[in-house]
Amino acid sequence: MGPGTGLPRVGPACCLLLLLGGCGGLGGQREEEPRFKARYEAVKEQLGAVGALSKRYWRYLACNVWQEGCEAEEEGKTGPKPGWSLPVVGQDYLEILSAWYCSFGKCCETGDCRIINNVTGLEMDLHGQLHGQHLAKEVIIRALRGFLQSPQPREALVLSFHGWSGTGKNFLARMVAAHLYRDGLKSECVRVFIALFHFPHHKYVDSYKVQLEKQISETVQLCRQSLFIFDEAEKLHVGLLDAIKPFMARSDKGQRGNRRSIFLFLSNIGGNAINEVALDFWRAGRAREEIPMELLEQQLRLEMLQLAENGYAHSHLLEENLVDFFVPFLPLEYHHVKLCARDAFLARGLPYTEATLEEVARMMVFVPKEEKLFSAQGCKSVSQRINYFLP
Repeated sequence: MGPGTGLPRVGPACCLLLLLGGCGGLGGQREEEPRFKARYEAVKEQLGAVGALSKRYWRYLACNVWQEGCEAEEEGKTGPKPGWSLPVVGQDYLEILSAWYCSFGKCCETGDCRIINNVTGLEMDLHGQLHGQHLAKEVIIRALRGFLQSPQPREALVLSFHGWSGTGKNFLARMVAAHLYRDGLKSECVRVFIALFHFPHHKYVDSYKVQLEKQISETVQLCRQSLFIFDEAEKLHVGLLDAIKPFMARSDKGQRGNRRSIFLFLSNIGGNAINEVALDFWRAGRAREEIPMELLEQQLRLEMLQLAENGYAHSHLLEENLVDFFVPFLPLEYHHVKLCARDAFLARGLPYTEATLEEVARMMVFVPKEEKLFSAQGCKSVSQRINYFLP
């Protein structure tokens, strides 16, 4: 009997047999034990094989599961990977243990548990939540999908968002972070910089450059895929833009040791040019969905050339064609504002009616003065305005 238990004492072999599906020790049926002897011996032999794995093999397992701190160790090594020379049972257990760890949601197909890269989910959410921006949706999905599917990109993906305030630039940047990373903007692989908040004084630009280079470099080393968002890009000092440039440059060895980086620049530059094109199409009786990407990109470049003193417009990023896509954000019309109001009510779990949405939209200012076609603030203050309709 086990002391103080009132149950028969169970030996180690019987404990293992319990895990294998049965044991006679508890029921006094020791005659059944020989039935499991063969299974016990087989498992014992396999466990012995696993125990015999060298530290190198266990390090290989850790590298496969956590995907961190292995690059430097493996540099300069040649020959087959350790797992390929394991005995068959060793390979089996390597797969079993990796699968067991992943079953707790600790890792994923990307090899880094912080990265999810759910481009399909992003596409679906953009379709339902980003209003009036058919071109932005198309460009962002095509650019991200192509970049993430590339086995070893030679350079960073650089996207420049342009348009009036409130048209969805920040909203789209947040959605990209939320669908590429498990923790969204809070991920340690995502860094957000706001020009006037993080770099307010030009006299400290040299200090800012050192800090910025350090932060980008550390994030790139920490994560196999990094996202950097620069809001108010038109207010960045040209010296800061030059500090960012090396992290975007093309490399024949692949982007910084098979590490991917995505840069998003958000700017109001070009907003007027984009709006003029949209207004011309409306006056001609043509739908905004007919506006070609090429026309808007041409107008964006022309407006930038006219901004002689703007650092972003005349930085090496643009001069050396380091920006992959200029993403235009069209001005929002009355029915787009109503959709934004609807989303704001739903996000807070509040009831609404069509009349309520109309009332919210009428509270916004629309331009030009004659047509009153575009919301001057986009959807920026819609969520605050619905407070007027709370009981």
